[in-house]
Amino acid sequence: MAEEGLDWGNLDAVWISHFHLDHVGGLAPFLAGTKHAAETEGRTKPLRIFGPAGLESLFDAFDGANNYRLRQQRFDVEFIPVDPRKRFAILPGVEAVAVKTPHTDESHAIHIRDADGRTLVYSADTNAAGTLAAAACGADLFILECAYVENKPVDKHLNLAESMFIVRKAAPKMAMLTHFYPEWDDVDFDEKIAGFSPGCEVLQASDGLVVDI
Repeated sequence: MAEEGLDWGNLDAVWISHFHLDHVGGLAPFLAGTKHAAETEGRTKPLRIFGPAGLESLFDAFDGANNYRLRQQRFDVEFIPVDPRKRFAILPGVEAVAVKTPHTDESHAIHIRDADGRTLVYSADTNAAGTLAAAACGADLFILECAYVENKPVDKHLNLAESMFIVRKAAPKMAMLTHFYPEWDDVDFDEKIAGFSPGCEVLQASDGLVVDI
């Protein structure tokens, strides 16, 4: 966020989809930064962290590993567990719903709608089972994991054919694939996508990418 020039010191909310380290491991270092940074010296509004039940206990375990006292900030840090299929306000005027996904016991996708009716759906990690396509139906932007190109050694992630099946079924206005494993490095993304006739623009996620919806 700092490299992209974003106002990270005033971040309002964080969404944690599940407890694998590549999805939750940055939370403690982030709060270590906010505790000492000049960018948060005048902050008083709380930081709200949404995620599955058990997130607060996991964070406290990280915090207690070296008595970092990460909750002792200049502002309140609020952990808010969410229940699937129940609406909650992730920001004023921005409504969200968590959707259970078949990845880990606690994993969820999230559907976000703003006051103007624009919608974003983020799958986080998932496999091809479940109701993700229904949750993303007609979304303005559908961000979907696509760890593998073709073959996959585990069933906890998607390959390209599975991702494209979900995209075609959901029929979003725009889709973005992310969570690429190294086998994607030498693949022509656009050529691969064209072979599936997805029915909408499909973007390849990259650091610093800005998308208007």
